Amino acid sequence: MALRAAVTRAGGPLRAAFPARTAKASRGYAAAAQARSVLENELAAIRAAGTWKGERVIKSKQGAHIHVDGSRGDILNFCANNYLGLSSHPEVVQAGVDALKMYGAGLSSVRFICGTQDIHKDLEQKLAKFHEREDCILYASCFDANAGLFEVLLGPDDAVLSDELNHASIIDGIRLCRAKRFRYKHMDLNDLEDKLKEAESSRLRLVVTDGVFSMDGDIAPLQGICDLAEKYGAMVFIDECHATGFLGARGRGTDELLGVMDRVQIVNSTLGKALGGAAGGYTVGPKPLIELLRQRSRPYLFSNSLPPPVVGSATRAVELLLASNEIAQSMAAKTMRFRNAMTQAGFTISGAAHPICPVMLGDAQLASLMADDMLNFGVYVIGFSYPVVPKGKARIRVQISAAHTDQDIDHCVDAFIQTGRKHGVIS
Repeated sequence: MALRAAVTRAGGPLRAAFPARTAKASRGYAAAAQARSVLENELAAIRAAGTWKGERVIKSKQGAHIHVDGSRGDILNFCANNYLGLSSHPEVVQAGVDALKMYGAGLSSVRFICGTQDIHKDLEQKLAKFHEREDCILYASCFDANAGLFEVLLGPDDAVLSDELNHASIIDGIRLCRAKRFRYKHMDLNDLEDKLKEAESSRLRLVVTDGVFSMDGDIAPLQGICDLAEKYGAMVFIDECHATGFLGARGRGTDELLGVMDRVQIVNSTLGKALGGAAGGYTVGPKPLIELLRQRSRPYLFSNSLPPPVVGSATRAVELLLASNEIAQSMAAKTMRFRNAMTQAGFTISGAAHPICPVMLGDAQLASLMADDMLNFGVYVIGFSYPVVPKGKARIRVQISAAHTDQDIDHCVDAFIQTGRKHGVIS
């Protein structure tokens, strides 16, 4: 009451005591309302285009068989990056539990302050050994690894030559660096050579490519890329997120598959797919590069350390692969079983011999409707459309896992046949 009286005596009602502040608040509310309208219109346009990306809720652990909110019974999962089935492997899970109990939930710090435990160094050593490189540095994700590499390695006097269909994280990472940028046509060695000629005056030249392109499952022509890089004095970088653990005789990746492990200088990959499926990424390569990344890579310097349970699970996954290539070798036959059956049924499957098996449909709404119908047959798949893939290139991306049985694969194919006939995709 005393405050109200004082304000009134000072010259008017309480609400008039702070006119400038009230006016600013009104402008702020108006700006927020305008932004809300813009956002809602954008969301409405996405829905109208049939490219809305909903999120289904899974009520079980990740695996070949899952439980999905709103669906009854067991659902077959054919769209996880769980290539080796290690996300729920008993030994991988137990290693995470043990690390949680011994080292805690998290570090509450970045690596250079008080965020480095012996388990982080152990995992880095094992990953370097796995890839047969000198050293390794861990990140919170491979997106961070890609964001943190190029601006440290390359400056204004250097050049980066990137495949036009490289992953978004590579594109964003390259944008952060000040090097001259050249984009070559997808897997086109002639165009790459033209770009290398243009970049010959640069100090350092780095050819950058996905080892496996995640939307189509096609594999980079690394032998030809390495030949050109050596001819023009360039280095080679590959992102191995969709190859580490299962491509190549020992699952080392596309560089092993194509016989160029000693010709690729830098590899980035993830712990969030075949290697346990939790989170985390890393760079392996020359020791001086890794040491410089520890000093200057912003995502590394300004992000909390990987949580101990994630490190524990990933370490056990890498140990299993270092000990045996049996799981990795099981992938080829299962992949071809699906690809051959789908092709015989009349579907168009992109890529070749990779467990990423995109069922090409073209129309975004068709891909979404078919994915919903597949769930009614007990198969979990997702339609991919713009901006994840180019307009007119919508598809359902099927991913084969070592955890799938032949019966699981046959059931998935049968569901596609029934759904494809319903929508007129096949006869």
